[in-house]
Amino acid sequence: MPPLVKICGLSTPKTLDAAIRLGATHIGLVHYEPSPRHVDLKTAAELRQRAQGRVKVALLLVNASQQLTGEALSQVRPDIVQFHGNETPEWLAAVKRLVPAEVWKAVGLADAGTLERVRRYDGAADRILFDAPAAALPGGTGARFDWSLLKNHRHTIDWGVAGGLPPANVAQAIAETGAPLVDVSSGVESAPGVKDVDKMAAFLKAAGR
Repeated sequence: MPPLVKICGLSTPKTLDAAIRLGATHIGLVHYEPSPRHVDLKTAAELRQRAQGRVKVALLLVNASQQLTGEALSQVRPDIVQFHGNETPEWLAAVKRLVPAEVWKAVGLADAGTLERVRRYDGAADRILFDAPAAALPGGTGARFDWSLLKNHRHTIDWGVAGGLPPANVAQAIAETGAPLVDVSSGVESAPGVKDVDKMAAFLKAAGR
C-alpha cells in the first residue's frame, strides 16, 4: 500500500487541479503571511471549494490567535487544520472539541527526546507531521531531519514525514521510515511558492501513487 501524499503550499487552481489529477491524497493551503506560499482566506476558501470531495484539504496555521483561528476555520472549512508553530496540546484539544476537522501538529524532529515529548499530543492531535526543526520559517525550507530517529519507533499517534523531500529521495524516506504519509512543498517547486507540475508528477510517481 503506497503512502498518502500531501502536496502543501498550493496557491492556484491550475496547480491544485494538477496535484489532484496526478494522485495526491491531500493538499495543503498555507495561511501565514511570512511564507512565500501564503494565501489569503478568500483564496483559501475558493481553492478548498474547488477541491471539495476530490481530495482532503489541510489549512496550515502558525501560532495564529484565537480570533484568526476561528475566522480561518469558519471561512475555509478545511478537512484538516494543521498547526505549524508552538501550539500546545491544550490548544489543539480545544480546537478539536469545537471544529469538525482533523487536527494535525507539525513537529521539528531534532533528537530522540522530541519523540518522547510528542506523546503529550496523544488525544489532542489526529496526526503528527515530523519535519526539520524550524529555522527562519517553520517549514517549507527544503531542509530534512535525520530519518534514522524514526527507525523502529513505536508511534502512538498517526504520523507522516515532511521536510527536504524532493522526487529524488522520497522513495528512500519511505523505505527508511515506513512513513504512512509524506508531505512535500518546496521539493516540487521551480521557485519559492511556484509549484512545478512535472516535479509534482515525478514526486507522486516516486512515492508509488
